[in-house]
Amino acid sequence: MSAVLKVIAGVPALGFVLVGIAWWIAPEFAAKMLGMELLAGVGLSSQIADLASFFLTLGGTILIGLVTANRVWLYPPIMLLGLAIVGRLIAWHFHGAALATDMIAVEAVVTTILLLNVRALPKHGA
Repeated sequence: MSAVLKVIAGVPALGFVLVGIAWWIAPEFAAKMLGMELLAGVGLSSQIADLASFFLTLGGTILIGLVTANRVWLYPPIMLLGLAIVGRLIAWHFHGAALATDMIAVEAVVTTILLLNVRALPKHGA
C-alpha cells in the first residue's frame, strides 16, 4: 500500500479516536464540535456511550487496517461512514433536520480515501 495513502487515511482515523475520547472526558466540547447539545439522564448516558463507541470503533478499525495492511478492517469504517451519510439524508429529507453538507462531505471524502486504500491492499487469503 502506498505510504501516502496510509498517511492520508491515518490522519482522520486519529481525529476520530480523539473525538471518541472527547466524548468520555469532555462531552460538552465533543457535542459542540458536532453541533449538538448534551441531553440529560439516560439520554446523556446513551449520547456519550454511543457516540464514543462510534468514533472509537471508526478510528480504531481504520488504524488496525492500516497497521496490519489487512483490508478487511477497513470495511466496517466504510460501512459506518456510508450509513452515517444515509442517516443524515434521511434526517434531512424525512424529519426536517438541517442538511449537514459539511459533515456529509467529510464522511464522503474519508470513505473514498478508505476505498482507495482497500484497492491498494492485497487480498488476504486469496
